[in-house]
Amino acid sequence: MRISKGGVFVLTAAVLWGVSGTFAQFLFQERDIEAEWLVSIRLLFAGSSLVLYSLVKNKKETFLVWKQAKDIREQIMFGLFGMLGVQLTYFSAIKHSNAATATVMQYLGPVLIAAYYSLVRKRWPSKREALAIVLAISGTFLLVTHGDIGKLSITPVAFVWGICAAFALAFNSIFPIRLLKRFESTAVIGWGMLIGGLLSGIITRPWIVPGTWDIYTFAFCGFILILGSLVPFYLYLNAVKMIGAETSSLMASVQPLSATLLAVIWLQVPFIFADWLGAIFIIATIVILAKKT
Repeated sequence: MRISKGGVFVLTAAVLWGVSGTFAQFLFQERDIEAEWLVSIRLLFAGSSLVLYSLVKNKKETFLVWKQAKDIREQIMFGLFGMLGVQLTYFSAIKHSNAATATVMQYLGPVLIAAYYSLVRKRWPSKREALAIVLAISGTFLLVTHGDIGKLSITPVAFVWGICAAFALAFNSIFPIRLLKRFESTAVIGWGMLIGGLLSGIITRPWIVPGTWDIYTFAFCGFILILGSLVPFYLYLNAVKMIGAETSSLMASVQPLSATLLAVIWLQVPFIFADWLGAIFIIATIVILAKKT
């Protein structure tokens, strides 16, 4: 099966996100870096870089989104609930569990997207969508209970953050489509990140640097800032414009695979058979997508 340019963008972004999530777990657990601080720095750096790039590339296009009230409202909402929301919930889920669990739970997002479009289009989910929903729900059950219905294998706080991360991913995939079709994508994404970073920065005060800093802290933070945010968000949201939110979110299901493998091999996160089975169920949505496309 030949993969489109948009598909290549999604797969590249997903792998980079998965690796950056595992690096973030290391920083939270081994270097005492605060999740909220890292989110602020990540958004401010990536947002300002993309806005500056947009200015150099086409100054007129950079400010078009700020001309009409509807566009301004949507741009601000995208920044707060999309860019800030998806990163804060994801990193908080990592902080309270681990990169593998948080990333897999976040990928309930495609199920939410499929449900949303079914409601909007006033139709029942197709057989493939229904199968994806069943796999995602079953996978999440196995992941958060180890297959034992009587107990949670993660804390309630981690579970809530994971569910919130799934909703944030769905919102971040659907909401900016109109803006991305109307305006230059670099500007929309850059302003969204910058808005989210500025609000987060007011609360977290990013100039107060937490944690222990050594060569690993600098290297992993650098990766997260550039290859874990600036590059993949640009690739992913351009892919959304090319191949749509449903297809993009499902193809990005390779992110849990990269995060899980790296977390288990490098950070020695314990994953039993039920966890692997749950992860496979959720990641299996990409197989469904491949057949669909």
